[in-house]
Amino acid sequence: MASTTQTQKPPARPGGRTRPMPTGRLGDKIFLGLSRGSGILLLAIMASIAVFLSYRAAIAISKDEGNFFTTFDWNPAGSPPVFGIAVLLFGTVVSSIIAMVIAVPIAVGIALFISHYAPRRLAAPVAYIVDLLAAVPSIVYGIWGALVLVPYLEGLNLWLDQFFGWTYIFEKTEVGVARSLFTVGILLAIMILPIVTSVSREVFLQVPKMNEEAALALGATRWEVIRLSVLPFGRSGVISASMLGLGRALGETMAVATVLSPSFLISLHVLNPGGGTFAQNIAAKFGEADAFGRDALIASGLVLFVLTLLVNGAARLIIARRKEYSGANA
Repeated sequence: MASTTQTQKPPARPGGRTRPMPTGRLGDKIFLGLSRGSGILLLAIMASIAVFLSYRAAIAISKDEGNFFTTFDWNPAGSPPVFGIAVLLFGTVVSSIIAMVIAVPIAVGIALFISHYAPRRLAAPVAYIVDLLAAVPSIVYGIWGALVLVPYLEGLNLWLDQFFGWTYIFEKTEVGVARSLFTVGILLAIMILPIVTSVSREVFLQVPKMNEEAALALGATRWEVIRLSVLPFGRSGVISASMLGLGRALGETMAVATVLSPSFLISLHVLNPGGGTFAQNIAAKFGEADAFGRDALIASGLVLFVLTLLVNGAARLIIARRKEYSGANA
């Protein structure tokens, strides 16, 4: 039996000549060039930042008489200069972890309420208010935290010490106002809440309605629909939103500098006053530092830069391992 499949030929022009197929339009080529150039420019900017930070950090670390990673002091103006990032790294990580533990569950709950529970007339104003929180400047959060949050947390600190002091973490061993890493963590949680909520809400709204309707048709409750259809689909989006919030928490400066009472001591008692973060230390000491002191601060900024890259890289690995939940095959 002869095959009925025929190959398509380009349309013929008058006179019997075939018309060549278009290989690309000028607009497509321009867009491709701009996109490729933008990507290369971004990589070049990141590389230049890394080279600058590495060069200035090498100058400072080469003259440091202490161990840059384990020293609990910051005195680059001394003779000899001694400084380290142990306290700054500890404070940055602990305050960011506290912020994430508080903010992410609340943000996911708000996003689910807006996308799947609240009526449309209520969902729109709530979403607008949450988005509006992201526009508040950091210094405003810092002033509010210093004047309102710190005094009102005294009672919470005493309650945590009374009922959860046995955990050692919530044991308050020093007397003083609530200018601690715990207060910083709560303030950072409020600041990153709109970012995580907004991204998570948009991801949850992209869940295919067919999946939800099929689950409801099989007799699933609203919570079962969310647990079996919505959350698995939006898992990678929630992870991405959390990493965006963590990036802001790691690098927040003015709010932390306004609320925290800095000290170069490491303590697992998060309710005790004191501690420090990379961004807070740079903001507090950059203006009064000499040339070498600025190099030392830049060295600490390099560690924060690398820490942020590692966090984002870890998030990409988590998302890549869970491609079945990314929504790409929906």
